[in-house]
Amino acid sequence: MVSPLGTDLETQWSRARAGESGIGRLTRFPYSDDFPVQIAGQVEDIDVTPYPFLSPREMAHWTSPIFRNSLLVVHRALTASGIEITPELAPRTGITFSTAVGGLDAVIAADRLMVKDNRLPNPFTNPNSCINMVGGKVSILTGATGPITATITACATGATSLIIGSMFLRQGLADVVICGAVDCPLVEPIVAGFATMNGAFKEKKDRPENPRSASRPFSAGRRGFVVSEGAASIIITTKEFADAHGLKYELTIAGYAMTSDAYHFVAPNPDTVTRCIAESIASAGLKAEDIDAVNAHGTSTKIGDKVEFDALTKIFGSAIPPVSANKSQIGHAMGASSGIESVFAMEGMLKGMVLPTINYNADPEITLDCVPEGARKLDQEFVLKNAFGFGGCNSCIVFRRLR
Repeated sequence: MVSPLGTDLETQWSRARAGESGIGRLTRFPYSDDFPVQIAGQVEDIDVTPYPFLSPREMAHWTSPIFRNSLLVVHRALTASGIEITPELAPRTGITFSTAVGGLDAVIAADRLMVKDNRLPNPFTNPNSCINMVGGKVSILTGATGPITATITACATGATSLIIGSMFLRQGLADVVICGAVDCPLVEPIVAGFATMNGAFKEKKDRPENPRSASRPFSAGRRGFVVSEGAASIIITTKEFADAHGLKYELTIAGYAMTSDAYHFVAPNPDTVTRCIAESIASAGLKAEDIDAVNAHGTSTKIGDKVEFDALTKIFGSAIPPVSANKSQIGHAMGASSGIESVFAMEGMLKGMVLPTINYNADPEITLDCVPEGARKLDQEFVLKNAFGFGGCNSCIVFRRLR
């Protein structure tokens, strides 16, 4: 994965475990003093030298960062997995790698050129903005020719990618699936749009804040999410394929669920959010008390965090497991968030560690163990991952560490 905490997994895990933040001042584009959002989570420049497929020549037409970041994390994930997509395996390799926002930056840049210089768009403008083109480029890079789909569910896109990938495996449509998500929403009108809908964090003019403390899920005084960017890729296979090819595995997707809110275009529906959590646990054949930790959606919005807490309370009662809200450290990378957070959750299971929720200031209406003291040692067999998206798209997954 790549995130505001770094561009390699070891660095990101080390910084997250240390309770560091990747949030800083927004520098991706110039803006005036009265621009409403001036804090963001940005991915640092990536050295593409070791990756010929990311050379300036190869990427000349693919100007949106979603392509560079997605191809990088997919390549790294496949390399780490030890899976070679041969011509024989290609038809049995599916792709659910997706994006929520896509490459709208390319369309905006083209529009500005038309207005300023009366220049027609570059022929690659529309392909850059085509949502399913991310999966298409992953297919071209890897040679995978199995089933492919774009799992666009707003902020739940990464988690939904894993769920749909699991369905491909269970239905016998694939033996291997390249899952994950990417988003780079740090584009002027998108960032400003999140501000005007009162979603994004905005500093008070008379009270500037340390950017590192801006994202504060479940805390008193939380004032919206910090817009960020990133990408994550997770390779899943059937157990039979892994065993047959001698692949090492320590984790499995034990259960999952998806629900739709039928409620409001951004505000979550408490009933369907609760049902999604409950059904994911039941899908794994578990009871609530079997869950050892929760990796929360936790965006740092007033309403969203309260609904998630209320749903957890209905499921777990007064015995809610420790809850990590990774967005406190990386901000909200839109569709990529739940992919990145799933990697953090699984890495924590392998290392016996629950990451902290930083910047935590107890809200009397939300009584959670958010691991505010710093990373905590904890043996975890089952971890619940929550992801909820605009439009009422809910996706929850239960991960299991195999003994």
